[in-house]
Amino acid sequence: MENLNHIDWIAKASANKDPVLDDLQQCRERLWINPKVTSFESVKAKLPLSFADIEDASARLDRFAAYFKAVFPETAERNGIIESPLIRVDNGAKAVAGLLDTETPANLLVKCDSHLPISGSIKARGGIYEVLQYAEKLAAENGLLHEGIDYACFDTAPFKALFAKHGIVVGSTGNLGLSIGIMSAKLGFNVTVHMSADAREWKKAMLRSKGVNVVEHQSDYSVAVAQGREEALATPGCHFVDDEDSTTLFLGYSVAALRLKKQLEEQNISVDAQHPLIVYLPCGVGGGPGGVAFGLKHVFGDAVHCFFAEPTHSPCMLLGMHSGLHNGISVQDIGLDNLTCADGLAVGRPSAFVGAVMDPLLDGIYTASDDTLHALVKLMTDAEQLSIEPSAAAGLPGFAWLQKAGSETLAQIGLAESLTNATHLAWATGGNMVPAEERAKYYALGEKALSEAFRR
Repeated sequence: MENLNHIDWIAKASANKDPVLDDLQQCRERLWINPKVTSFESVKAKLPLSFADIEDASARLDRFAAYFKAVFPETAERNGIIESPLIRVDNGAKAVAGLLDTETPANLLVKCDSHLPISGSIKARGGIYEVLQYAEKLAAENGLLHEGIDYACFDTAPFKALFAKHGIVVGSTGNLGLSIGIMSAKLGFNVTVHMSADAREWKKAMLRSKGVNVVEHQSDYSVAVAQGREEALATPGCHFVDDEDSTTLFLGYSVAALRLKKQLEEQNISVDAQHPLIVYLPCGVGGGPGGVAFGLKHVFGDAVHCFFAEPTHSPCMLLGMHSGLHNGISVQDIGLDNLTCADGLAVGRPSAFVGAVMDPLLDGIYTASDDTLHALVKLMTDAEQLSIEPSAAAGLPGFAWLQKAGSETLAQIGLAESLTNATHLAWATGGNMVPAEERAKYYALGEKALSEAFRR
């Protein structure tokens, strides 16, 4: 079936009454287990990037710590290292389990990328990193760097004069645009962010307040990316940040695994075959969750199990991996509208690069409805006083899917004997920068979902 085009695949899957396709077309929530997942050691050498690449990315971020500390005061507490808290959410775990009618897990953690400094989302990892790599490359090519130099120099006139001659362009649903725009403008680049129709108005306004050129599109994410790519190619001295296929973005995200390992050790949380770490990552085009999962597999091997989470109206990675077509098929091809409250996940066509890398590494993907996401936002606000946006809530119901899975499913992914000892980790990808009035709207929609969709 891998050699079929999307039209033939859909026809064949429909004729065979493929239950996955049926659930996706009906926007039913479901768990999909990846039949291609295998042991990490058996595929590590075949992967397009290595642990050395992750370490190189980490070292680059360390070099820029002095710059961050100088220009972003909110990073001073961590000496210029951009990192987010890892917290236990015992009350939140109980609330989510009650909502989904499952047992409360013994260990549920939230990785609060929603509270990352500078741009308040997981995109601060990959987006900022790609801008830094480009800035460092330009500075080196123009003789501004020498061994041992303090990178606070990137905030001086010669560097800003250099960067003012260059542009950076990106297409985004919102959060990547924020991280690219804020970072690029701070360094002195001319930056343009092409934003899709589902991007929030407050994100556009924030970017414009930073001196970023925002181009609005009435179409979805794919069109914004295509227009951004076209503009960059036509503009001399312009760098395009390719959210769909950038290995640089991917490596920026992967550094999170090294940081998480240290945080788990500080909290005396063991990760091994008997005490697995199960990580649930909200997924749009795939770069952020893919990069994090890639890093986690290099750090923890088969002791970590990674799942992506997608909206029922935008399950592009699930569709791409299940069909084997990756970016050769879109959610619109199967009749979905790609409209969801989870604007950061409103992507119709997945990254081909990420899908191929994840084929042997990802345990599975599940979907969540907008009602579920809104309800989870309200529950986490009440139970933990944690401010997240709907897309960031997608990682929270992951443990419930595994609790409801049968023994055969758990055995397939090596969790039949160890699920009760697992540490569950939901990756909260954004939300702390959401304006108060927007949070109030999310909360109200959560109340409505709880009183209607989840009325028992």
